[in-house]
Amino acid sequence: MRGPLERLFPNLSRRQRSAIDWIVTIVAAVAIVLVVKAWIVNPYRIPSSSMEPTLHCARPALGCAAGSSDRILANRFIYHFRSPKRGEIVVFNPPPRSKLECPGGGGVYVKRIIGVPGDRWEERKGYVYVDGKRLNEPYVQPARRDHRSVILNQILPGATVVPKDDYIMMGDNRSQSCDSRDWGFVPRKNIIGEVFLTYWPLGRIATH
Repeated sequence: MRGPLERLFPNLSRRQRSAIDWIVTIVAAVAIVLVVKAWIVNPYRIPSSSMEPTLHCARPALGCAAGSSDRILANRFIYHFRSPKRGEIVVFNPPPRSKLECPGGGGVYVKRIIGVPGDRWEERKGYVYVDGKRLNEPYVQPARRDHRSVILNQILPGATVVPKDDYIMMGDNRSQSCDSRDWGFVPRKNIIGEVFLTYWPLGRIATH
């Protein structure tokens, strides 16, 4: 039985059909990879110490605890089906002000969602409070807390609760994190996806 290439190109030699078959296979594979990266899963590298020790960056950068940066995977489609939740680690495009407030600002950021729409959020002496109750944050080590006190109207004048479709992002390493306390809310449309896996180095493989 003749294959599709033989039926379409009956005059081609066996070598020519084999070459075309390889080209089609490679093009299809590249297309699948591009679709997966664009719509499903994308890898990222941790560039700074703002998420230490949950996610490592590489020495000798300031505050980094490892010899190599963690590599992570982000689920790019999950938020098409549900809203982001407090406590999830996400990849997102920060607002323009981050370029002014953060050293080396720009590019894609990785932080944890700490405030969601409708929260009455504040930080008192390094501890986060939501609707008046202190948030349980086991991912923040005591030595990595700072002593800030921040209320919403310092982030956005006139705000008493986190606005609809906006989120507050903070790093786990609070004392070395340039985050929403510095540059404000992150619109939902800026959130790329949820971090679900550290896949490299091998000794750091973990789900999130």
